Amino acid sequence: MALIARAALLAMLALGLLPGPAFTQPRERGEPGKFDFYLLSLSWSPSFCETPAGANSREQCGARPYSFVVHGLWPQYERGFPQNCQVPSPRLDHRIVDEMLDLMPARKLVYHEWDTHGTCSGLGQRGYFDTIRKARTAVQIPPQFDNPQAPLTVAPGEVVDAFVKANAGLTSAAIMIDCDRNRLREVRICMTRELAFRDCGASAARACRSDSLVMPPVRGQ
Repeated sequence: MALIARAALLAMLALGLLPGPAFTQPRERGEPGKFDFYLLSLSWSPSFCETPAGANSREQCGARPYSFVVHGLWPQYERGFPQNCQVPSPRLDHRIVDEMLDLMPARKLVYHEWDTHGTCSGLGQRGYFDTIRKARTAVQIPPQFDNPQAPLTVAPGEVVDAFVKANAGLTSAAIMIDCDRNRLREVRICMTRELAFRDCGASAARACRSDSLVMPPVRGQ
């Protein structure tokens, strides 16, 4: 059973459906509504679309252009995070899934985020996805990342500084950058349960070790 669980975890990491190594291991399930803060994960869609998983995602990586999209809004402990707090999870209303595709452009992702993270929020389905929309609305994307037509080469610190400049009250201690060897993958922003910016604290081990990253241009121009 331990080998099966490990294999399932590695498979979800490969698909980009779990937080990366910036965080300690999740605790077992957790109790709905018992957590300390949220982490809003914004994925750079053009980077995802250059991966094998992205190549199979026609919804996200088809003709429609996407820049930063919402990967998820994840309840966090000061150390670690809960997940899968209701098993089996309440079946997600397909109408909510359809409504979220402007921010989270893949139905599989929306379902996964509800099962894995939404069930830990202590909110109902509508409340959780309304909270995701409010969290995304609270974050301004720096204009240089809005719709680039050519690849950008950036340092992680440049991305952090750009988000801090674009968002009043946001500090570098509230942001984490996730990357692979060459590409920017995600910008992760820590928020209180009331969706104010806050420091990431003990969870803030930096995932990205690269000095220079590529942000592929927006697709589907």
